[in-house]
Parts: sequence; C-alpha cells; structure tokens
Amino acid sequence: MKYFTAILMVLSIVFSSCKKDENRMPYVSVNVFIDINNANYNDLNAIGGYVYVTGGYKGLIIYRASYESFVAIERACPYHPTTDCERLVVDTSGLTVSDPQCGSRFLILDGSIVNGPSTKPAVTYATTFDGIYVHVYN
Repeated sequence: MKYFTAILMVLSIVFSSCKKDENRMPYVSVNVFIDINNANYNDLNAIGGYVYVTGGYKGLIIYRASYESFVAIERACPYHPTTDCERLVVDTSGLTVSDPQCGSRFLILDGSIVNGPSTKPAVTYATTFDGIYVHVYN
C-alpha cells in the first residue's frame, strides 16, 4: 500500500506539471516596417508619442522612448491573451498601458508589471531605427 501511494503521488505530480498553459501567448512572426515620415505615424515624431498598428497577435503599440529608440508592445494582455476583448491601450498619462477588462497595467518603456492580476509582463518586440524606418521584429 505504501508503494501504491508513492506511485500515485509521483504520477499526480508528473501529470499536473504537464498541464497546458491556457494563458500562453500564441507565437506569431513579426516583421513590420514603419516610415515615421508617413502622416499616419506622425505621432512618432515626438518623444513620448505612440501609435497603434496592425501586426503581432492582436496589434502593436509603437512608442517613441527617445530620439533614437522605440518600444513595441503586443496589445494582447498576457493575463488572458486569447480572450477576444482583452487588448492593451495606452493610459492617459502616456507612461503605462493597461487592459480595461482585467485591470492589469504595464510600464510602456519595457512592459514590466505595474499592477495585476497579470503575473507576466507585456510582450515586447525588438526594434531598430535607421532615422526613417522603425523595424519591429521577433
């Protein structure tokens, strides 16, 4: 009986650790080029400016952090990324992005958690800037 209990405990640990992560962000390839001289992206000409663009899983937020650097944040909230209505938006302060549905907030500069319920940071993508084009990629 002692061995049966031990085997049962080991099996329950193994199977519970293999549980599918339902809150996993789906992987999508990102390779977006943005011409900041295009009138649609005029807000990116000022430090602190941002735009919403298509790309990623549920769209991207592109934020100009400094003269030469940009941040690209996935709009899908990491708390429930596959739920249709959960999408990150830039707060009125311009310093954080949040999900109005669950209340999670993230720092716009790096996606780090400001407050939850999310326990994962917002997904960010790599960016490069050549003076005209912002390249967003993973």
